[in-house]
Amino acid sequence: MPQTIALVDDDRNILTSVTMSLEAEGFRVQTYTDGAEALEGLLRNPVDLAVLDIKMPRLDGMELLSRLRQHSNVPVIFLTSKDDELDEMIGLRMGADDYITKPFSQRLLIERIRAILRRRGQDLAPEQEDGDVIWRGDLVLDSNRHLCTWKGKELNLTVTEFLLLQSLARRPGHVKSRDQLIDAAYGKNIYVDDRTIDSHIKRLRKKFKEIDRKFAQIETLYGVGYRYRTQ
Repeated sequence: MPQTIALVDDDRNILTSVTMSLEAEGFRVQTYTDGAEALEGLLRNPVDLAVLDIKMPRLDGMELLSRLRQHSNVPVIFLTSKDDELDEMIGLRMGADDYITKPFSQRLLIERIRAILRRRGQDLAPEQEDGDVIWRGDLVLDSNRHLCTWKGKELNLTVTEFLLLQSLARRPGHVKSRDQLIDAAYGKNIYVDDRTIDSHIKRLRKKFKEIDRKFAQIETLYGVGYRYRTQ
């Protein structure tokens, strides 16, 4: 079955040109010209990945993502204007998996889409423990079910957040540089700014602390990277 991509942008030229490129690559495409229309459509007809413009009428991309996250963990890529660094950071902290600045290369967008879909469906069994499950004290990560629990409570993680946590938890006490985490979450040969990883880690910590205010397992080693505490 072809994978389905949702494009949400009020620029019809972008919708038309990107749709043609995606369909040429074998994807199905659903298009929406505003956030309100997209929210209704995405809840009614779920997709494999959504590409959202941030600045849209009726319901902007940020609010659309916020409402989507109440119902779905669908991977999301934000399209942002070149100077909207603040929007990029807020979007990542809200749970977007990636962002691309306008004007953008359609080839780059397709490669980012493929990378996220590949990460979402990849089989990591050879690197897992106890089948497809990692156990680290109160933490349980099950990649087959995309399930993360802490002290028996389930966390609602995006694909990127799950893969970052998995990379850290696989080797407790071992420091992972931002470059190593980028490779774990995005794959090799995909350029991502270091601050993207920092934003994902901040959101990951926030989700754990909503369950356990004392959570401190993900440590920052300034100028080096991150590690998962052994105790």
